Amino acid sequence: MKNLFTVALTLFASIIFAQKANYQLSSHILDVSKGVPVSGVHIKLERYNEQNKTWNLVDEKITDVNGRITDFLNSEKSNIGIYKLIYFTNDYFKKNNVESFYPFIEVVFQIKDEKHYHVPITLSAFGYATYRGN
Repeated sequence: MKNLFTVALTLFASIIFAQKANYQLSSHILDVSKGVPVSGVHIKLERYNEQNKTWNLVDEKITDVNGRITDFLNSEKSNIGIYKLIYFTNDYFKKNNVESFYPFIEVVFQIKDEKHYHVPITLSAFGYATYRGN
């Protein structure tokens, strides 16, 4: 009986973990004026088409309760290219009755290999910063 339970548990675990996809890009927003993550912000990911010089929508997501999006760009395929994350911050500031200078923020970056890329922003009503995290 113990062997049957162990086999069933191992099979269940392998099914659960086999279904989890790996993603190459993540982002995070932190409101540095309050020291808190920013949840509920719409973020759009676009890819630059160098042939016709246009931006094409790849995905759209909303930050979770921790201000994060962890699942942009499935890593099962090559994602090498130039991308833009557009953070629609206006609604966040309006909801908090804060006058803001930036209705949205665009961050352009380049993926050059198969490594993970983390592109966070630190945010306040009149400033922001970004960097390549891990």
